[in-house]
Amino acid sequence: MTGHPVYPHVFRPIRIGATDIRNRIFVPAHTTNYGENNLPSDRHLAYHRARAAGGAGLIIFEGIRVHRSSLGRQQGVNGYEHECIPRFQNIAEAVRSEGGRLFGQIIHLGRHIDGNYARMPSWSASPIPWSSTAPPPHPMTVEEIQMVVDAHADVAENLVEAGLDGIELQMAHGHLLQQFMSPASNQREDAYGGTAENRLRFAHDTLKAVRARMGDDRTLGIRVSADEFLPGGLTLEDMCRIIRTLADSIKVDFVNVSHSAYHGSYTVSTQMADMAFKRETFQPLTRAVKKALIGVAHVPKVMTVCRYQSVQHAEDMIASDGADMVGMARAHIADPEIVNKAQSGRESDTTPCIGCNQGCANMLALNLAITCLTNPCAGREGEWPAPSLVRTEKAHRVLVVGGGPAGMEAAAVAAERGHEVSLWDRGETLGGALSWTSRMPLRSEFGKLIDRQCARLEAAGVSVSLHTEATPDTLSAIGAQTIIWATGADPIGQQLRSGGSALTLQDALADPNALGDEVLIVDHIGGWSVVSVAEFLAGLGKSVTLVAPSGTPGWTISMYSSFALRDRLRKKEVRIIGHHSLEDHRDGTAVLRDLSLDASHIEVAASAVIAPLPGRPRTSVRDAMRPIGARRFSVGDCQSARTALEAVYEGHEAGRTV
Repeated sequence: MTGHPVYPHVFRPIRIGATDIRNRIFVPAHTTNYGENNLPSDRHLAYHRARAAGGAGLIIFEGIRVHRSSLGRQQGVNGYEHECIPRFQNIAEAVRSEGGRLFGQIIHLGRHIDGNYARMPSWSASPIPWSSTAPPPHPMTVEEIQMVVDAHADVAENLVEAGLDGIELQMAHGHLLQQFMSPASNQREDAYGGTAENRLRFAHDTLKAVRARMGDDRTLGIRVSADEFLPGGLTLEDMCRIIRTLADSIKVDFVNVSHSAYHGSYTVSTQMADMAFKRETFQPLTRAVKKALIGVAHVPKVMTVCRYQSVQHAEDMIASDGADMVGMARAHIADPEIVNKAQSGRESDTTPCIGCNQGCANMLALNLAITCLTNPCAGREGEWPAPSLVRTEKAHRVLVVGGGPAGMEAAAVAAERGHEVSLWDRGETLGGALSWTSRMPLRSEFGKLIDRQCARLEAAGVSVSLHTEATPDTLSAIGAQTIIWATGADPIGQQLRSGGSALTLQDALADPNALGDEVLIVDHIGGWSVVSVAEFLAGLGKSVTLVAPSGTPGWTISMYSSFALRDRLRKKEVRIIGHHSLEDHRDGTAVLRDLSLDASHIEVAASAVIAPLPGRPRTSVRDAMRPIGARRFSVGDCQSARTALEAVYEGHEAGRTV
């Protein structure tokens, strides 16, 4: 058989245990929060069918709870209730009908469950909370340990009955089995604590029980964290020894190599590493594990994950013998067809994952269903098929005013549905407020979104006019039947007591050299915009003070990014002052008010002060053209200044509604 001309390694089939898989790309288990009453849902089915139809060789269903103490929330899916079996069967059949294979990940989350949902304490090896704000877990009894061992085997049996092709035992990410393995979370003095052998006993017994229940002719593997990145925790050397021990004693068909632990520190921000991390950061972990398995009687296939954003990235890793399969979770959230597009030479049509973590990880932290900033259809596959598949029956003349992410998305979707679309923007380039990210290396991946939207506009035949102002006269002249307003918001700087105002982010980024050496920045917004500029300016060598009236800068950023952000700010010596507000700036000095004492003030040397407020929606032209009879929509910041996540979603929705 002739191999693929561009990706000869990725598109070779592979056999893992008893399972034949058509290629080397898999979708790793990742929480979606699509469960309903702790059971798989139709939303799950549509989501996974789309990714199997898009070419993924293997999909691993998100963590399936093995016991009531691990539910956490109603969206968490369990595998121990009999009602789950027909639902999993439907999903497995849907994935197989598209040529894919489906494994199920079985899990107990241990101390990460606060117990409020199940009305019981969380369980763990020792009464050590996973974060400073979490309750201490219940240290499990020997009887409870055996109960959970048996529960894993029971759930594996249910999933095999449902027709899943294999099982992945989750002993990674600081969940229960890893909590017992790690000296950072296990301080027991019985047979399950102390020595490395004792700490491994629970995981070993669980893997042995699942294998015994499944038999040797079924596919079984493990997911591991190759490094906890946690002081006093499991290191790469520890994990290579543990993995080798397990594979020597029990038949393991695959080892899925990840990293990190759910812990309230830096490590949790490596788990779904955002765009600030270099893509190659975690690949040495997989290579080390693969090397450690040389000589095992039954050598497991080795899988790798994290920051693989293209099929080329996967090809490079497999071609260098770094892994046997490559997992792409967020890349598949962004584009379910990423594999098929690469196989057919249509990579340029791929919707990119930009590692922003705003639609996926941030939603997880809020216990909401995941979506995607670059792909608003993620999680809505059943109700939002591709725009080209829902062509309009009657084409309208549509005008989009504003070429930021909301306007570009609206124009592209409307045109892809068959409407005649014009896009006006008064600027020199498209991209709106996101254009500023091109100046900041750690946020520059937003440029991939702008590039993709521009390509879609061209492919769909949108007429783009730059340097074009919308006025009541020009709007009347074009005769559009629908007008979509995406005019954004005007930046505003905080007013100062002595008169004038502080700089906006746009002011600061226009000429960073003009800011001087000592910059004070106030975060009134709480998202990425302010803190990323603080980090950027510190990276230029400026002395940066970051003021957080709320107490914490970037307070809406989830733990999946915030701990790493704080680590970088600390290394760049950004001074953070919480619970203070900006009063004034004059003669090179910023005056701050202590919000805890009210009357107390401090002074900070500052050659420039940047204190943006939420932007003011641009609505003057829209409001002035009310007599015009066109149907009107408003999307993005011209409704309310927020983030690109909301802007792209609202633009997409408007483009579908026309």
